[in-house]
Amino acid sequence: MTERYRPVSIDELPSHLILEILSSGGLSAVDLVCLELTSRTFGGSHGLYPQKFRSLVDLAAFQLCVSHSIYSCLSRNAQRELCDRCDGNWKRVLRFLLSVEQSSDIVETSAGNMQITTGKYHTFLISNSSVYSCGSSLCGVLGHGSETTQCVTFSRISFPSLAHVVQVSASHNHAAFVMQSGEVFTCGDNSSSCCGHKDTSRPIFRPRLVEALKGVHCKQVAAGLNFTVFLTRQGHVFTCGMNTHGQLGHGDAIDRRTPKIIELLEGAGSVVQISAGPSYVLAVTDNGEVYSFGSGSNFCLGHGEQQAEFQPRIIQAFRRKGIHVVRVSAGDEHVVALDSSGCVYTWGKGYCGALGHGDEIDKTKPELLSSLKSDLAVQVCARKRKTFVLVDSGSVYGFGWMGFGSLGFPDRRASDKVTRPRILDCLKAHHVSQISTGLYHTVAVTNRGRIFGFGDNERAQLGHDTLRGCLEPKEIFVQEMADDFGVLQESV
Repeated sequence: MTERYRPVSIDELPSHLILEILSSGGLSAVDLVCLELTSRTFGGSHGLYPQKFRSLVDLAAFQLCVSHSIYSCLSRNAQRELCDRCDGNWKRVLRFLLSVEQSSDIVETSAGNMQITTGKYHTFLISNSSVYSCGSSLCGVLGHGSETTQCVTFSRISFPSLAHVVQVSASHNHAAFVMQSGEVFTCGDNSSSCCGHKDTSRPIFRPRLVEALKGVHCKQVAAGLNFTVFLTRQGHVFTCGMNTHGQLGHGDAIDRRTPKIIELLEGAGSVVQISAGPSYVLAVTDNGEVYSFGSGSNFCLGHGEQQAEFQPRIIQAFRRKGIHVVRVSAGDEHVVALDSSGCVYTWGKGYCGALGHGDEIDKTKPELLSSLKSDLAVQVCARKRKTFVLVDSGSVYGFGWMGFGSLGFPDRRASDKVTRPRILDCLKAHHVSQISTGLYHTVAVTNRGRIFGFGDNERAQLGHDTLRGCLEPKEIFVQEMADDFGVLQESV
């Protein structure tokens, strides 16, 4: 009997089949670059669209961009502008899109999937669906039980066995966790109903399922000072907690004990990202518009005045200029936004140079940060009087108040101001994938899964039990993660 099948090398496959493999295999921009550099099969154009694409890899990158949720929602002009900003390199466009997508979510590193999130005096880390926390556990915010008041190193939080965490948000005294299933757990101080449970008489010391959201599949949560915002996979927004300034977005000042959908946002389109300040909220829609509501202090709502908004109101400055916003970060007193071509905008209180324009002047509406116009930003992060911008090369810019060294410039004193964006040279040796900053501390994750922290460590929020603080990044090691990796190696 003759042999019906024989081994076939990839070089013998038809070019259209190779293209199908490249564009449907979930490959990253880095993967595509590696393939292009290592094989003529991937690096050649094979006569397919020779005028427009240099190689099969380039064509595959283009197809992946076209099917990406961010790119597909852009206007033709916005698509063209992004491509021009990337010098026509579709692999770079793809890297930008994937980096932006991961900036408020899980980032892929060579050590696994990770997310870092900082609260006021604490830090949360997701590593391959497990969650670790450290720092101050006031009112049970760390989720380790009533007996824990502080964790001096990262410690794993206990969840039901099948609960895989994909996103976490933490504020001053409460935290919220999104599961792979779409369920949401919360813990911490629920006296304001911010955790979404009817029982407000005592803190919730361990993560508890938000029963009111059963059957509602969430993809993101954002914790404010005493309220919480929930974003569903369908693009709907729910809120609960205190509503003094209209931060729940329902058109009134009535507190909500359990999550309630914001019906006033239903006509705005599908919401793709949310961010909560102390008493206000920003919501980005798939068509690139930004809605804000809540406290108008410090001009954080972006409308040019400081009055509170009790229902979602579109920020006209972006709409009038045709700017498609993809991500926002709500700080304590100011806001930073990222548009679809990697440009950065800031507004709000300019104290200490937190807006990055070289002065301390308040900006009542979004203003382009022109000094970063030549960079392609992929993540923006605002907190108390400081801002970080991560660019696609893996470098980080910081500006604002040094705040106990939390800005990351060792040559500046702990109370200095940096009024224009400046690269963090102390992190230049690493490709940063995500950064998060709390009140006085900052933590970053690299593409290799290494974790670095700097700033105040008085409450062990950097995960070190021997430091009071540090002016330059110090690597953080999570012992439980290392132990788990060792067990995995032994079992293989």
